Parts: sequence; structure tokens; C-alpha cells
Amino acid sequence: MFSQGAPQKVRPRTAAAHAAAGYFQLPEDLALTCDPKGHPHLTPNDWVRLRAVPLADGTVAVESASAVATVSTQLGAGTNYCIATQSQIEAAHHQFFGMALARRAETRVAKDLSCRGFDGFYARNRLQMPLVTVTGLGFVLATPSTAALVLTAWCIFTLICVTVLKLFCLGAALVGRRSHQDPPALENASLPVISIMVPLHKESRIAQRLVRRMRRLDYPHDKLDVLFVVEEHDAKTRNALDEAAPLPEGFRVIVVPDGHPKTKPRALNYALDFCRGEIVGVYDAEDAPEADQLRKVAAAFAAAPPEVVCLQGRLDYYNPRDNWLSRCFTTEYAAWFRLILPGLSALGLAVPLGGTTLFVRRHALEELGAWDAHNVTEDADLGIRLSRRGWRTELIPTTTMEEANCRTWPWIKQRSRWIKGYMVTYLVHMRSPWRLWRELGARQFLGFQIFFLASISQFLLAPLLWSFWLLPFGFTHPMLGALDHTATWTLIYTFMACEVINLSASLIAVAAPHLRHLLPWAIFMPLYFPLATPAAFKAAYELALRPFYWDKTDHGHSDEEN
Repeated sequence: MFSQGAPQKVRPRTAAAHAAAGYFQLPEDLALTCDPKGHPHLTPNDWVRLRAVPLADGTVAVESASAVATVSTQLGAGTNYCIATQSQIEAAHHQFFGMALARRAETRVAKDLSCRGFDGFYARNRLQMPLVTVTGLGFVLATPSTAALVLTAWCIFTLICVTVLKLFCLGAALVGRRSHQDPPALENASLPVISIMVPLHKESRIAQRLVRRMRRLDYPHDKLDVLFVVEEHDAKTRNALDEAAPLPEGFRVIVVPDGHPKTKPRALNYALDFCRGEIVGVYDAEDAPEADQLRKVAAAFAAAPPEVVCLQGRLDYYNPRDNWLSRCFTTEYAAWFRLILPGLSALGLAVPLGGTTLFVRRHALEELGAWDAHNVTEDADLGIRLSRRGWRTELIPTTTMEEANCRTWPWIKQRSRWIKGYMVTYLVHMRSPWRLWRELGARQFLGFQIFFLASISQFLLAPLLWSFWLLPFGFTHPMLGALDHTATWTLIYTFMACEVINLSASLIAVAAPHLRHLLPWAIFMPLYFPLATPAAFKAAYELALRPFYWDKTDHGHSDEEN
């Protein structure tokens, strides 16, 4: 269940050193037989962390003579050691510990901070949920004017909240951009080991292209640890990676045993045990990071205070010219990663992470239980849990290029997964509002409410707001009876001000030289954002019936090389 990148031939000098130290080098083609009974105090995760295998004859296989000192602190005196290759040791880990590690990957996050009970909750309440739905519809039908007034008032209130937050983020990001100074670069000897996990699922079309992109990373080979994480049943992707062999030194393929749920965070949790870096990063299958990105990450962490445990890079698209949808998607991403997220960080608010180009100190990941295997926006959830622990996320000015989803239905499916994940994340963290308030503080708690609850409300109730755009064109509106002339025009001016702020954010975001061709397209963003409303209704439906379903995005339709 494991395949290694570059063949690990034992150099004569290395073998001689092992022999001089008194350790026997096992034949490279020997399959190791694991028997952990002699060390009952160690868990499968402990053996993986030690990168050692307890053999049937009582001997413990390690990767090198220098590793014996570390392993012996856990095993004590009197243990005999032998030397095996990394691929032999990890193959044994997967064969003998794989299922135990997979079960652990599904439940690493504490139950009270995980959504894994949602499926059972909805199953237990299948009768109550239709009753609640019918009651709500009955209220709307019995008192339509009152219901419309309440929903409209809430919708307008959340619109103002979201727009004000966006305005503050815009200002904070622009101020922070002027004051930013790049930290000094580190010499190779001072660079930390960085592990990069790249989860792949049904990505045979772009697997070899991905390997080429990872090869471009400018980082010392002995300090770069790249893990291509694939599902056990995904033979096509594994075969595509095999065709890219030999993989460079430090590149590995980690195969995740079958289990439930089949999600990206479960795969990440499983692979985390096999990482050897003190910094752990995540890329997506279609990513093309800047060559010097890891050097910037290392320098930023070295200069950051201890409470900064996560760095989020910018995401951009390499196919914005494909069609109108890709142009709008690129504009949205530019505003998100160049203005909104930097603004949230500068304001001291919780940052909902992007799913890729994020880098976390390993100790923080392990203390938090890594990712929630059942949350389909595991990135946003992780960002909130980091903030609850008192840690901070900062944005770094380095860019990873991705493939914009430029077909309407796949776009809606992808966006519905994101919105469903935001719904799940909000419900999980609001299980105990007072605890959340204590851990986040008043400012971050308020930001959390605006970012998640207000944004979700905007997606679901957007049709109510759309109806008010009839007023400037002289049409009547059912709500006019409840509003006097002054209130009506106040609403119109409020909507127009919100649109001006949104347009300004889009124009500023695409002012970067490589994005300026999108400036004329920013005015079309009001026609783009309504696509999120059908996605939100799809998300609400799936939240009730399929909370863990991962509506996968299909990649490989565009290529930055072209």
C-alpha cells in the first residue's frame, strides 16, 4: 500500500558506516514482518513517528544508525537494531498498521469540535425535520406579509453587516500592503524540513503534470518531503503516478486504506503521520506554486512570533481567459485572497483558510487533532479552531496558480460544497456559543457571526434582495405598503452603496499587472454572484440528507502551459 519515489539504493559508504556501527543492513527486496507485541506501550502512530518497525524476532528496523539514539529513548536498553530502507519501513507501516491509522484519521478531532455526529443526528430526527419545515411554511402562508417583512429585514441587516466587514477588510488590507516588508531569506543550512501533502482523487488526467510542477519547487532536496496522497481504490491515479517514475528524491506516494468518509481531510489526517517536516503544507491536484514559495514560507515562519502557526498563500487562476465565468471567478478569487483574507488577518479576526497553499506548524496541527475528516470545508474549520486556541494566521505574498472552474454546473456543485461546509462549520462551533465567545473574544466572535451566519443568509435570501432592484425602474413591490417614501429611498441608496463597495473591491483586486485585463469585466460581477444562490439551496438540501458527501471538482480542462 506504499510506493516510494526515487529508488533507495544503499551507498557503499553508508552501508560501511552501518556495519561499523554494528548494525546489519537488510536486503532491499525483503518484506518486513511486523510484530509489536514486545512493545505494548507504543501505538501504531508511535511507530510511524519513530520511523521504526518491530520485527518478529524482537529486532527493531530503523532507517539509519543515527536514528537509533532517538528510537532507543522510547524502547530502552537491550533492544537490537537493524537497518532497512525508508520504503521497506513505510510499506510495513501501511501493511500492519494501515487500518488502525485510517480509523484514527477519521476521528482525530475531538468529538465536540467535529461534525461526525451530524449524520446520526439527522437520521434520528427525520420525523421532526419535516414537521419543522411544514410549520415554517405554514407561518409564511398564514402571514405572508409578516414573514416577508421579517425575512427582508434580516436580509437587509445581514447585507449591511457583510458590506461593512468587507469595507473594513478592504481598508486594513490596503494599509497592511503598504507597510509589508519581506523577511530576510534563510541560508540553505537554516531551512526547516517542509512536508507537502497533495491529496489526489480520480486525478489520473493531471497526475504527471502535477509531478512536473512539484519538481519546479526551489528547495533543498534533503529538506523537501512531498507526499502524493491517493485512495486505495483509485488505481488509475496510482498508475498515472507510477508512469511518472522515477519520482525525485523525497517524493513519495501514500495510499490511504478504504474507509468512510472518503474525503480530503481524512486522507490528509492519514498522511500526516508519515510527514517528516516540522512545517506541513497542502497543495491541490491542479496547483502550480511559485518556484520560490517554500523559501518564502520558511523565511516568514522564522520571522513570525510563536503565536503565528499558520501561513496562507494567495490563490490565482491560470485560465481566466477561458470564458466569462472564469473571468468572474478569477476576479472573485483576487478579491478574496488579496483583500478579504489579508484584511481579516490584519483586523485580528479568525481567518477561514483556503484549502491549498496553507502551511501549518506541525505541533499546532497535532495539538488540534489536525483536520475534521467529515467536514467538506476542512480548511475553514481548521482556521476557526486555530483562532479558538489563541493562534494566528497570516497571509504571505506568494501565489499558487490553479484551474478556474469555468463550466456552470460544475461551478455550482463546487460552490454548494463550500457553502455546505460553511453551514456545517457554523453549526459545529455554535454548539456552545458561550464557550466560543470565551475562546474567541467579543471581536472575533462577532466577526465569526458576520462571516458565516450573515454570509449564508445572504446566499439563501438573495431573491428577496433582488426583488428590490425593481424599484429604481418604476415597478411596484409588495413591501411598499410597509415602507414610507423615505424608507424606500434609503433602501435604494443602501443597495447602491453596497454595490459600489463590491465593485470597488473587485476593481482594486484586479489592479495587479497580470490581472488588469479583467478590469472591464468587474462590472459584470453582480451577474456572477447570483449563481451562489442555487448552490446554497443545494447545500441546504445536502446538509439535511448527505452532510458528508464530497461533490468532487473535475480538473484538467485547462493547463497553464497552454
